[in-house]
Parts: sequence; C-alpha cells; structure tokens
Amino acid sequence: MSNLPEPAPIVRLPDGTYAYADQLPAVQPTAAVPQVVHQHIHQAPPDRTVQRIALGSGIGAGTVAAGVYFGPLLVGALTAIAANLALLAFLAAVLSWGVVTVVRSIGGPDGRRAAKSIAKARKRR
Repeated sequence: MSNLPEPAPIVRLPDGTYAYADQLPAVQPTAAVPQVVHQHIHQAPPDRTVQRIALGSGIGAGTVAAGVYFGPLLVGALTAIAANLALLAFLAAVLSWGVVTVVRSIGGPDGRRAAKSIAKARKRR
C-alpha cells in the first residue's frame, strides 16, 4: 500500500504543453475591459514531479529532505575549500617573489648568480 496521494491526471493544454490537472491556470471570463496581469516571474508553480519520482522509488522522505538540505551545504563547503586553496597559492607566489627579490638585492653578485641558477633550474623542468 502506498501512502502517497494519487497524482493528478495529466492534460494537454491548447498550446501543446502538458500540465497536471491540479495546476491548470484559472479560466478568466472574457470582458471588454482589458485586465492587468500582475505576475511574479520568479515564483514558479510547484513542480512535484521530482518528489513523486523520488518517493515513488522507495527512498523515503528523509532521504529526499537530506538531499535538499545537504546538497547546497556541500556546494558551499567545496567553494570555501577552493577559496582557501586559491588564497594559499596566491600567498605562496607572493612569498616566493619576495624571497627572490630580497636575495637579488641583498646578496650582491652571489645572490644574482643564485637567482639565475634557480631560474635556469625552473626552465629545465
């Protein structure tokens, strides 16, 4: 026995698209006065297809809720990790540039030769 509600029948609209019968647009009476339509574009009608498929496959509401909760949380955590790694790479580049600059300026001819040998070693790789 399934404790899920029966899905509403699917109907074909005049424009050729399909919709659930419980989500049909309201029929507006024809009037001589044009009506002002106040539509919220960002608020889409609820689409229960994914929930029906997920719950119908037997994984349970808890799993669906966990996916809804932990999905964005995982994306946020991975983004934070990537930002930390980018910051560490930037710091490593700045610090190595600083060390090379200090060695060149303070070391005199020996420092310049050391910097050139390091540059040659990097080019060989």
